[in-house]
Amino acid sequence: MEMRRSKVLDKLRAGEVVSCIKLNLYDSRVIEIAALSGMDCVWSDMEHVPNDFSAVEKQILAAKAYNTDILVRVSRGSYSDLIKPMEMDASGIMIPHIMSLADAKNVVKMTRFHPLGRRPIDGGNADGAFGNIDLCEYIKQANERRFVCIQIEDPEPLDELEEIAALDGIDMLFFGPGDFSQGIGAPGQWDHHELLKARKRVAAVALEHGKFAGTVGSMGSLTELISLGYRFINMGADVLGLGQYFTGIVSNFKTTSNATHSVYGEKI
Repeated sequence: MEMRRSKVLDKLRAGEVVSCIKLNLYDSRVIEIAALSGMDCVWSDMEHVPNDFSAVEKQILAAKAYNTDILVRVSRGSYSDLIKPMEMDASGIMIPHIMSLADAKNVVKMTRFHPLGRRPIDGGNADGAFGNIDLCEYIKQANERRFVCIQIEDPEPLDELEEIAALDGIDMLFFGPGDFSQGIGAPGQWDHHELLKARKRVAAVALEHGKFAGTVGSMGSLTELISLGYRFINMGADVLGLGQYFTGIVSNFKTTSNATHSVYGEKI
């Protein structure tokens, strides 16, 4: 028996571009809808969203049912906060706000097995097929088939970016423009020269050290991001999509109902 493969890693290693969608809602049915649409990966959030591990476990099961990868952005806490989604068989984890080389080294130590790190061994959970995968194979495959993504979303780690990118055990550098804009004192200024410079540099450094580059994007920025070297691109969020859908319905409803009322008066 072998560990389930990662669709994201297989596509990235083949030089393809991976699509992703961020999900704030905890219901596993949202995962099913995103997977049915053809998304390569869904991003479940535990940093900003009050999802607990029981909700995330259901999300992981839903993603697996449709052969879609699931990336869990973890809370910054103990090693257990980092590895529990992996043990539930998430395809990868995202660690926010990596602030230094020492910080990144500690992430590798906590999330990778020997010889890369010292992640505590269990093997009796979903990722190890509940003990049905040989322990040595489990350790080897977990290092190869699960991805660790670190977020570069502050100016502080840029001083050691090359050293961070060179670390074995890190698969992806993910540039986060939102917090980065705040970090440089220009919140929400997406065209700020320091932000654009950092976005370009993160991708270039990732490629230089054989890592993958990820970020957030839209259809308007997709071509540019791919040209910069980004191959993992999150294209939106469930709450944004629902908000736009509901706003459109209400707008059309008001326009139609007001026009009808003006023609027919009180007798509709």
